[in-house]
Amino acid sequence: MTGPAATRAADESGGLRLDLLYRDRRLSLVRYFTRNRASPVEAEDLAQEAFLRVAQSAASNVEIAKPAAYLNQVGRNLLRDHATAPSRRNEVFAPEIVDAAISEANELGRLEARDTLRRLEAALLRLKPKTREIFLAHRLDGMTYGEIAERTGLSVKGVEKQMSKAIAHLGRVMDREG
Repeated sequence: MTGPAATRAADESGGLRLDLLYRDRRLSLVRYFTRNRASPVEAEDLAQEAFLRVAQSAASNVEIAKPAAYLNQVGRNLLRDHATAPSRRNEVFAPEIVDAAISEANELGRLEARDTLRRLEAALLRLKPKTREIFLAHRLDGMTYGEIAERTGLSVKGVEKQMSKAIAHLGRVMDREG
């Protein structure tokens, strides 16, 4: 972010205007994550985490001279951490945890996170029951494909196919409605 948008991100008193930074940079940050092999849902999560970290820095009185550059660096660091920790990609957060993590100062972010969770829940409900059960067993309960196959009577390949269907459906719905 350069020019007018960059100067708008810091108000006259030198404080960070997170709401303006969010409006100016969120979409490009999500696109950056998506271009670098994050799924659309992961990209949204990473963007929220990036803004949360910027807000935490600002709240702890860290002076951020160039908010956009700082946000980009936080984003690069998150992407690097994301790539080196594949087991964490399967984490699913409950709405109350997401709400607690988003600062009071970022009401717009809070509303968007709640809206995203509602859309995700609605998309999950549109999955076939067996596909939804498999997806939630893996993503929410942390079960392996082998454990799910044993529990459902499907082959591991069948579980993989159901997971692919679920992920593709959720990606399409979240892209279309987002």
